[in-house]
Amino acid sequence: MDNSVKSGSQNGLAFNPNVAALPPYNAGMNVAVARAISGRTDVARLASNENPDGCSPAVLAALASPALEPWRYADPACATLRAALGRKLAVEPDTIVAGNGSEELIAAVSRAMLVPGAGVVTVVPSFGLHEIEPLAQGAVVTKVAMTDDLGFDLAALEEAIAAGPRVVFLSSPWNPVGPALGRRSLERLIAAVKPGTLLVLDEAYFEFADGSCPDGLEVLRASDIPFVVLRTFSKAYGLAGLRVGYAVCSDAELARVVSAAKTPFNVNAAAQAAAIAALSDEAWVHASVARLRGERSRIAALLQGLGFQVASSQTNFLFFDCGGDSATIASALLQEGIIVKAWRERGYEAYLRVTIGKPADNDRLVGALARVVRQ
Repeated sequence: MDNSVKSGSQNGLAFNPNVAALPPYNAGMNVAVARAISGRTDVARLASNENPDGCSPAVLAALASPALEPWRYADPACATLRAALGRKLAVEPDTIVAGNGSEELIAAVSRAMLVPGAGVVTVVPSFGLHEIEPLAQGAVVTKVAMTDDLGFDLAALEEAIAAGPRVVFLSSPWNPVGPALGRRSLERLIAAVKPGTLLVLDEAYFEFADGSCPDGLEVLRASDIPFVVLRTFSKAYGLAGLRVGYAVCSDAELARVVSAAKTPFNVNAAAQAAAIAALSDEAWVHASVARLRGERSRIAALLQGLGFQVASSQTNFLFFDCGGDSATIASALLQEGIIVKAWRERGYEAYLRVTIGKPADNDRLVGALARVVRQ
């Protein structure tokens, strides 16, 4: 670490060294930047795993309702939203914590549970914040690499969990790779958890999984370990721009401490109203998810036909080895007005993650990739 990081700046400011040394979070490319680079207005946004179908009409009606009063503070407890979630999930509302996206809840769990030197286990390739937020608290992060066939390394994960870290962050379905833990695999990892370890299961893509993927919350509730299950309205429900997610905790005391680690008024009034409306229209979500699952299978087959090794996916994206530097290929796609995410974690620089979008955009992607790989 150089002196500028140690001192903070030439003005003598002293930064928190844990925060100053954090790797950047790759939030993806803004569409305006993509248009400027490509010179195209018809940009296909296939990098951020947004729902191309938008959101339920019930959400738009709620946002246009005179009952929404932007000049009033939102309910800091999110009581109505948590009650609706409690009914949907058959859990007590006092075990639920609402957040400004599930990303805020990753930070809140890290702040609530971790101290400098504490151990954390996650996987690699990883959702960046599963590493970044623990590092911000001074934790030591162990990352278990995926297998050669693009799946979970259960034996290595089991060993790392059994070593007794303070927190384990697992995505299932797994961002950025795509597969989900089967019931027996999840139960195997749960069995490895020792007293003093909190298992955080990030199910941001839960709605996109098929019947082979268990409900992680159901499995964990049948266990006797402390846990947090994270879910979000950003993906299947199409509320990415409003930022609302939630954590279901194993007990009310854990929820209280996680809640204490976030800011007050963290979920704004529009986001709360939208999430409640979205829950009232599950038919819209089911129809959108069914369409995206079909497109996921279609595009995976086309990519495999081009010779790419594509990971199994239970999400709304695909992760594959593109056979070269992914940043170079992503740059070539951007020139055609297609935004994808080149993975840059060490050892995985040949991988692209692409969102399942509208059929026309998906076809543009496959056609462009076919041209790029022939060059």
